[in-house]
Amino acid sequence: MSEEKEQWLEDLIRLSEETAETKTEKQARILEAAIEIFSEKGFAATSTSEIARKAGVAEGTIFKHYKTKKDLLLSIAGPIAVKLVAPFLLRDFIKMIDMPYDRADEFFRALAKDRLKFARENTKIIKILIHEVPFQPELLEQIKSLVTDYVVKRIEKIILHFQEKGQLVEAPPWRIMRTGASVVIGMIITHVFIVPDFPFDEEKEVEMTLDLLMHGIASRSGEV
Repeated sequence: MSEEKEQWLEDLIRLSEETAETKTEKQARILEAAIEIFSEKGFAATSTSEIARKAGVAEGTIFKHYKTKKDLLLSIAGPIAVKLVAPFLLRDFIKMIDMPYDRADEFFRALAKDRLKFARENTKIIKILIHEVPFQPELLEQIKSLVTDYVVKRIEKIILHFQEKGQLVEAPPWRIMRTGASVVIGMIITHVFIVPDFPFDEEKEVEMTLDLLMHGIASRSGEV
């Protein structure tokens, strides 16, 4: 097992210890092993025997703590969705969103840098959420609720503010959010998940992505 744990796992164990049920050392190893294999192979292709081998425990130990493989998945992704998406995943993100920005491009630049950094630091759990959320109704509803309550309302307010200042086009806020999310998430997925070893200048990439978001892809030379 790697000595370097992603921040999500440390927070998951810490948060679990703050609740009535304290995670044992074996449970922590099972969680870490499960996240490693789930992120590499997906939930359906992972067996509990593989998780047990990687965690260094008997397969029966897994079922002592988790009734089914799905319970194990939910014990990982559930707290991520409920406890970590709200206070951890969104804690610093909300702080960043709530900061005052003079210009719309400053806000989108901060957002792009923050989410790129977060994706790099939490690659494995994000892979699990990407793989499993569409097929797990409980997780999908948790994520939708948290994103709506914690993110959408705040960003809508910011968009309306910059529209009033004449810095963003007059369009429904949800359409601007959709466009911004598509561009920023596309950049993150490309560099963190599709071609993570491809070298690139992060500052330049963020600025070029921001330029395309704010000004579009049409030529500015005036030529048709």
